[in-house]
Amino acid sequence: MRTTLRTGRAATVFAAIGALALAGCGSDDDGPAPEDGGSKAPAASVQLPRLDGEKLQVAAVWSGPEQENFTKVLDEFEKRTGAEVTFVPAQDPIVNFLGTKIAGGSPPDVAMLPQVGAIRQAVQRGWAKPAGPEAKAQLAKNYAKGWQDLGAVDGTQYGVYYKAANKSLVWYNDTVFENAGASVPTTWQDFLATAQTISASGVTPVSVAGADGWTLTDWFENVYLSQAGPEKYDRLARHEIPWTDPSVKDALTTLGELFGDASLIAGGADGALQTEFPASVTQTFTGGDQPKGAMVFEGDFVTVNIAQTDAEIGKDAKVFPFPAVGAEPPVVTGGDAAVALKDGKGAQALLTFLASPDAAAISAAAGGFISPNKALDASVYPNDVQRDIAEALIAAGDDFRFDMSDQMPQSFGGTPGKGEWKALQDFLKNPKDVAGTQRALETEAAKAYKG
Repeated sequence: MRTTLRTGRAATVFAAIGALALAGCGSDDDGPAPEDGGSKAPAASVQLPRLDGEKLQVAAVWSGPEQENFTKVLDEFEKRTGAEVTFVPAQDPIVNFLGTKIAGGSPPDVAMLPQVGAIRQAVQRGWAKPAGPEAKAQLAKNYAKGWQDLGAVDGTQYGVYYKAANKSLVWYNDTVFENAGASVPTTWQDFLATAQTISASGVTPVSVAGADGWTLTDWFENVYLSQAGPEKYDRLARHEIPWTDPSVKDALTTLGELFGDASLIAGGADGALQTEFPASVTQTFTGGDQPKGAMVFEGDFVTVNIAQTDAEIGKDAKVFPFPAVGAEPPVVTGGDAAVALKDGKGAQALLTFLASPDAAAISAAAGGFISPNKALDASVYPNDVQRDIAEALIAAGDDFRFDMSDQMPQSFGGTPGKGEWKALQDFLKNPKDVAGTQRALETEAAKAYKG
């Protein structure tokens, strides 16, 4: 299955987001989401069966605002079908969590899987049930082929990509930038120069969530895709070239230009390794004109955490595309797919609902969410920044690259404290050891792919 696609047009589209988001930052539409968080039920565009008396469980690794917003979607499904749906909080790696549930005879009806590799594992282990005709009809009508292919294994459709992410964004504290006289960078060297300018103003420039290894894989992937190019990216994702390849050395060396300068990282390497993702965002947008960090890199879902501060998106919190390391800026996407783990009308009906614009509209209005559903009315997004990001994603069609670590075996690309996550955390601690990091990555990758 081809899970990575062309990037040329997508790079142009996503680069345009920077100009759109910045130009629209002062508009009246850039305020926070409505207080109802998108709880109003949209007009029904899809027919669902009555499921009175049926009980369903849905497992996902989401917590906090993400879980709360998704619960509103499940509430609407309950209203339309009469089913009773329970959200089951899962832990990473979700495949291990599901394995325990299945071994105990109590699998959830549907799981939201955050990795392409996890979908493949669920199919290989005989857990996943193919999507039914109603869900496939919604996918065919509402999704680009690239997103359908990501949820398919050997030509059979299993996953419904409910949530997407643009993982090539840098969010920044506008007050700090203004006070420092810093400009928005477009290249990696510009980015480092901007960081030095901010540092000289008395604020540490970059907040890094080193306690969560997945953020470090995203740093690496953006640098690697832009510097090595899409063909190499595809080959490394499939482990057709080793992690000891010179292209990996180049990317780690480039990333080390940031990680190796403790004055540029909030708390230095030790502080970053103790900073979890939510805190990396909130510490960028709290503390007035003296936050712990001036910039934080991550996807559009950062808006969920910004909403937990007093910062206003588009005014206090602004965004620019990940800077170009090579000839083109990178465009890395991620996403969460719904997969049925039980046979029955309930699980299939939920997949059908999640593939419809009705469900997507509820999460989109709540904020911190981007949908790959091209039938969704973009006006439901709560501000121009998120609307621009979502529209660019749809406009990109099949032209994107999916998160590399999410395509890999979960034991290598998606397990806390192991594999790529652990190797890159060690690299953050000692970015001079490029060769040692490469050897560690290749050793773990070889074991995972062999397994």
